[in-house]
Amino acid sequence: MHAANLYENSGKRPVISFEFSRPKNENAAANLDRALDSLTTLSPDYTSVTFGAGGSNREGSFELIDKLKNKRGLKVVAYIAGIGLGPEEVVEAMEKFKSIGVETVFVIRGDAPTWDENYKPHPDAMLYASDLLKFIKSRYDFCLGAAGYPETHMEALSPEKDLDYLKLKIDEGAEYIVAQYFYDNQFFYDYLDKIQAKGIHVPVVPGVMPIYTVKMTENLAKICGTTITEKVRNGLDSLLADDKEEVIQYGINLATEQCKDLLNHGVPGLHFYTMNRGKSIIRIMNNLKAAGTLGTN
Repeated sequence: MHAANLYENSGKRPVISFEFSRPKNENAAANLDRALDSLTTLSPDYTSVTFGAGGSNREGSFELIDKLKNKRGLKVVAYIAGIGLGPEEVVEAMEKFKSIGVETVFVIRGDAPTWDENYKPHPDAMLYASDLLKFIKSRYDFCLGAAGYPETHMEALSPEKDLDYLKLKIDEGAEYIVAQYFYDNQFFYDYLDKIQAKGIHVPVVPGVMPIYTVKMTENLAKICGTTITEKVRNGLDSLLADDKEEVIQYGINLATEQCKDLLNHGVPGLHFYTMNRGKSIIRIMNNLKAAGTLGTN
């Protein structure tokens, strides 16, 4: 399965994808299985599996990819985060992906596992996602994807420089872009205008992060550089923070409205960050189906 082909040939129906990460313990594994049981009933076009920072716990990622693809019969995109990995470790990961049957790899730099006091980056590690894309493209025939940042990467010198690096990623082999999530669709629409002006014409897919808890939303926004808009902050402030169901329902309503608007603007797909949870995505998808915004085959 080449993800870029799905987006280019989606026709009247958007490509729907769900992202998962390897569970950290037995309880998390059981929760993930329950989420998978519910989410697979939605027949996603593909799933994706993240890669541990600095290659940490990569075996867990390989196991989850194999489980989704070869035991649950799902199409899978494999992440690789190149931070700290030497060339031989990248080759090892690519060969493992091939052996599992992966055909699309999503390439990011990733962040160093600063919490791991034993972490030591390989002296020949590739510094940027563009370097990793070039390395993989010259050796393998995977379809390659890359990340885009509607609100600009937190470490970028400027929005213009960030777009230069995005263009470089395309030049080095990325065939589609998944844009980091946002809570104001205008960030995404403005980003599309800038991308097109830069001469980038590959599919650009919005990432969707439903609000699951207030704490998670705050923490992820700090890590990812996502703006919690005044509208969203006021909406959350109007809720009882300890009322988990109210917060979840607010997140469902917000994501539903975001997705409706994005689909009405003709996006080629929606990429949901599930956080290994199922309930919110199920409700959002049901809302979109009821609204008739998911199109037809």
